[in-house]
Amino acid sequence: MPRLVRNNLAVYDDLADRWWDPRGPFAGLGWLAASRAEQIRPAANGSSVLVDIACGGGLLQPYAAGKGYVHIGVDLSPRSLQVARSHGVRAIRADMNQLPLADECAEVVVAGECLEHVPDPYQVVAECCRILKPGGVLIVDTAANTVLARVLGITLLENAPCPGTPPRGTHDHRLFVDRRRLIRTCARHGVTMRLTGLRPRLLDLLLFLLRRRLAVKLVPMAWTGLLFQGVGTKADTRLLPGP
Repeated sequence: MPRLVRNNLAVYDDLADRWWDPRGPFAGLGWLAASRAEQIRPAANGSSVLVDIACGGGLLQPYAAGKGYVHIGVDLSPRSLQVARSHGVRAIRADMNQLPLADECAEVVVAGECLEHVPDPYQVVAECCRILKPGGVLIVDTAANTVLARVLGITLLENAPCPGTPPRGTHDHRLFVDRRRLIRTCARHGVTMRLTGLRPRLLDLLLFLLRRRLAVKLVPMAWTGLLFQGVGTKADTRLLPGP
């Protein structure tokens, strides 16, 4: 049997035609996009920018479209970017570790389910903070570096014969994110971050597994040791009192 390659990002190209399949391997990413969008306030004007890091097939677009932003997606997967563009995202191919975007260019930056796929997620967070305008909002969601996250998120989910589960090899537990370091990194770059755990609403999940519902709502919980969402605001130094 061939050795399983962990964190195999080629799956996003290989399965790009299934980004929008509500029962496909990326179904859970659609549920997360809906949860992420709940934290995005309406745009102040028609030129407000939302940067969607690791946008994939553009699953955030239906939710962002009604909020009035210029939706810019960043990803490395060429086929995923084609899908994102077909759904109205202004998609560009770039490395999230070094974004080709100007300082303080975006009112909202989202980095959904991508920090656990890179060797230095804190560099990605620093880049997100760099392009965020003062007063802007940073939204992330990712997996915590806990034993339970490894067991449930990889051992169970990647091997479960259920719809909506990620392909085997998608994750490497060694890349899961240290929550305290994430908060410290944000603070160093002027963003005050708070974390909330996420879990599926159980009735929705049951109906999804029984093929009676196409989507599962994620609800907040206090515990952040499995899947968590972070929401932070960048300090606006222009509003701080002088000496």
